[in-house]
Amino acid sequence: MHIDKDLVAASATPLVLGILADGESYGYALIKRVNELSGGRMQWTDGMLYPLLHRLERQGYVSADWRVSDGGRRRKHYAITAAGREVLAERHRQWTVVAEALDRVWSGMSPGMSPGWA
Repeated sequence: MHIDKDLVAASATPLVLGILADGESYGYALIKRVNELSGGRMQWTDGMLYPLLHRLERQGYVSADWRVSDGGRRRKHYAITAAGREVLAERHRQWTVVAEALDRVWSGMSPGMSPGWA
């Protein structure tokens, strides 16, 4: 399934912040977690994730530090900040409103206009 780039972009910040709210992580693990959470339907790439992480770091929503893994590889680990938690809470409130409105629209569609999953 292809997910429109506008939806991917709109959901990227709350997804990353939500994952980091459960604990710190590094880039590849974040990509893998998004894939798991979406049942394999969202395939993020490095080119999509790292600019987002750098932006979130500049905005003060995540902090980052370099560490060496057990295998000897350097990885940049990311953690959500207090400001990031505030943004995540606000995005959650916003998404709830949007999701409720969409549910109302879709549940009110006539059978012939159903988007195909009802």
